[in-house]
Amino acid sequence: MTPSLPDDRPATADQYVLTLSCPDRPGIVHAVSSYLFMTGCNIEDSQQFKDPGTGLFFMRVHFSAEKPVSPEKLRASFAAVGDSFAMDWQLGDADRRMRIVVMVSKFGHCLNDLLFRTRIGALPVEIAAVVSNHRDFEELTASYGVPFHHIPVTADTKEAAEAELLRIVAEQEVELVVLARYMQVVSDDLCKQLAGRIINIHHSFLPSFKGAKPYHQAHARGVKLIGATAHYVTAELDEGPIIEQEVERVGHELSPAQLVAVGRDVECQALARAVKWHSERRVLLNGSRTVVFD
Repeated sequence: MTPSLPDDRPATADQYVLTLSCPDRPGIVHAVSSYLFMTGCNIEDSQQFKDPGTGLFFMRVHFSAEKPVSPEKLRASFAAVGDSFAMDWQLGDADRRMRIVVMVSKFGHCLNDLLFRTRIGALPVEIAAVVSNHRDFEELTASYGVPFHHIPVTADTKEAAEAELLRIVAEQEVELVVLARYMQVVSDDLCKQLAGRIINIHHSFLPSFKGAKPYHQAHARGVKLIGATAHYVTAELDEGPIIEQEVERVGHELSPAQLVAVGRDVECQALARAVKWHSERRVLLNGSRTVVFD
């Protein structure tokens, strides 16, 4: 027997997420909650944060609509509230899986992890395509029924390759690009066009142990912590706003190959969390930092 709802709202009430940031001043929460009340919406969850360093206010509100209403209509009616507080805001459909593109080169652990988590419903995303400058994981991608695009990249073809990526992003209505160990430096122009919509993962030894075989370099130095960082991509290489980090303690008895294995695991965990939080609209940019609502 299906339990009854705690109120009169329909079981299939449309779910939405509103995120915003603006200069802090009195009345912001009241204005948002009043708007939702007046439009027949009910707040399911609300989180807020004031950054004393910048004076900015951040808010995430998950709400349901008692009567069917389109996101476009909600956005149009909320615009006046947003303008009155100089808000940078977004309103999205919480029930719709975010469409993403995953990019990969020759290390497939993060790709495989994202494909599997998506398949079992652990990530609220839809992988619209996998893009790679190699064909190594074409068969793996096909086994999940996901389109695979091989786009080779050389110094002479880099501009054309990025143009093809942007074509796929636009054609497939992709909201997020994930660099799952994609071993190519993206251009400043691509960073600008995908600002706040492209995530990268890398080991957390940086700025130490740059270049090839960082885990072997770390082994030679006797490191005691293995880590990974997921961050938004900016023109400053590996210095974009951090979304998530993961660490694992290691001992002297581990070989370089075992350190690599530990590194693969923490990279997968950090990237999966970052993708999940972004797709749930829990991450708000705060200059060179992020606000991540749990």
